[in-house]
Order: sequence, then C-alpha cells, then structure tokens
Amino acid sequence: MGTETGTAQTVPVTVYGAYGHTGRFVVAELRDRGFVPILAGRDADKLRALAASTPGAESRPASIDDPASLDRALAGAAAVINCAGPFALTAAPLIEAALRAGIPYVDVAAEIEANVDTFTQFADRARAAGAVIVPAMAFYGGLGDLLTTAAMGDWTTADEATIAYGLSGWYPTPGTRTAGTVSRERRSGRRVRFTNGRLEYHDTEPTLLKWPFPAPMGTREVIGDFTMADVVTIPSHLSIPEVRTHMTTEAAGDLSSPDTPAPTATDETGRSDQTFLVEAVVRSGGDERRAVATGQDIYAVTAPLAVEAVDRILTGRTHAVGVASAGQIFDAADFLGALAPHIAFEPLQ
Repeated sequence: MGTETGTAQTVPVTVYGAYGHTGRFVVAELRDRGFVPILAGRDADKLRALAASTPGAESRPASIDDPASLDRALAGAAAVINCAGPFALTAAPLIEAALRAGIPYVDVAAEIEANVDTFTQFADRARAAGAVIVPAMAFYGGLGDLLTTAAMGDWTTADEATIAYGLSGWYPTPGTRTAGTVSRERRSGRRVRFTNGRLEYHDTEPTLLKWPFPAPMGTREVIGDFTMADVVTIPSHLSIPEVRTHMTTEAAGDLSSPDTPAPTATDETGRSDQTFLVEAVVRSGGDERRAVATGQDIYAVTAPLAVEAVDRILTGRTHAVGVASAGQIFDAADFLGALAPHIAFEPLQ
C-alpha cells in the first residue's frame, strides 16, 4: 500500500498527540508505510520517551494555546495528523496552523460537536485556499462514511442510512472518556440524532433493538440511535435525510461503566483482543444496499485509516478540496479495499 510516487520514505508527517494511545498506532503505521513521523504534543517528557523508542523521529513540544509552537511543530511537514483530544480544544488551533503552513490536516475526532465546528468554521476558508481538511478520519465517522458511500454505489439519494456497530466489547482509553465528557457538557446531557435532514438534540430515552448482523456475529441486541460521528460525516455529502447508528449493548455498557479498564495489548503490535463488525445499510424505497467491515481493535485500525488518507492526499488521489469527509474526498470502495489486512471489506449490494 505504499505511495504511488515511491517517495514516502522522504516525507515527514507531524503527529500531534503522538504519545497517546491512538497516536502511537499512527506513528507506527507511518513508519511502516515509510513516512518520517514528527512527534508533537503538549508533554515534552512523554515526547522524549517516545522519540527514544522511535528511531529517526524528531520530537517537537507544542501547545494549542501557543501558535508559534504549533508553527514549529508543523515546519517542514507535508501533512499533520491530529490525534489529541478533546478535539473541541485542539482541532481549531491545529487547523489554523495547518492553513498557515499550507499543508493538509487530518484528525481522528469522534466528537460530534467538534466535527460540526470544523465543517462550519473552516469550510469557506479551506475551499478558497484550496486546502484539504479531513475531520473524523477514524473508526467512528470515517469508516462508517466510507462504508455508507460504498454501499450507495450509483445511487444519488437514499431515504435512510443505518450503521450498526457490532463490537465484542469496548475498553475506552482515558482520551475517549474525556472526549465523551466534553461532548456531554456541550449538549447539556442531551442526546443527539440526525433526522429530517438535520441534527436534533433531545431527551428521549434510547431503545433496545435486535440487529441481524451477518455471520459469524448473528443477531445481537443493540442500543438504537447510539449516535456517533457518522451523523456529521455522512450528511455532509450524501443526500440522506435519516442517518442512524446503533451499538451492541455489551460495548455500550463497557463504555458507560467507570470500572471498565483501558485497552490491554494482546499482540506484538499493541492491539487489544477487541473485534468488530460494522454494517452500513442504505435504503431507498423498498431497495436496500449494504457494506460490511470487520477487524480488530477500533483504536488500532484508526491508524491505517488516517495514514491511508494522508498518503492519498499527498499523491493527489482525491475528489475534493476544503473540509471534506472520507467518503466525499476519496473513492470509498477503493480506499476500503486498500486497508487490507487491517480491515476486511465486503460490499453486499
């Protein structure tokens, strides 16, 4: 899956939040793909420790409230990947720095409100500058968007899209917990859904449903409208007035429990034993189309998603400029196929 130009080994990419759980996977994926990671973040000690175990990597401490330090972190980089949440705090300052540097920006934000902010605050400026900004290029937001776009195929509209997350469990990182707290505070504890063509905040209690996942998972109980970042990315470019996301009850319970531990590595790459099956279903009238992805560890697979995005942006394999979601800017089916062996993709139209 190397770059088409064969120059990845000379291309530096800044990773902000490099020492975080997801950031470490992104740094490793960049190195595996032949890129030169520049390690950036707020904690200089953690950066030094990571640099010591990452041959050839340079560390550049930078704070989101210090634009000059962000400019230094991005100096000479071909792109920046933001892995540091809460993205409500980090996205805008880093996008501003990327615009000043004239380089693409990619983040792995799963925060619904932060992604909305990116689209609303930067769409016009990024388009005018010919800049590329891809938010939510991660398991939540990016993968669901790619699957839904691939499932749509030649359809230009659909009545509804549903993304069902079949997770074996969910061991949230401290960053996930913090981001969730920030999102809940921003919406005053209300829930959110995308219906009638817009985001809607509400206090309706969630419902339990049975979802017929493909084999080998089979039918499982899910929480209906367990809303994730897909409700921002998908409607940003697809004409679908109803977008819903469901989550297996076991995973939702793990996330909500304060006693659930953080992920534990079970192989040499640092992945946990968590597995997932994500099914996207689009419906138009009486017709349905679907696409499925399976893999291991939702945090680990975010790395190939983000790095593949950077690779394609830098080699000109894109369909849009400005702020764009994964399904809009990339060829969705081709992108998903390129993620093997990290993710197994199967269109089921």
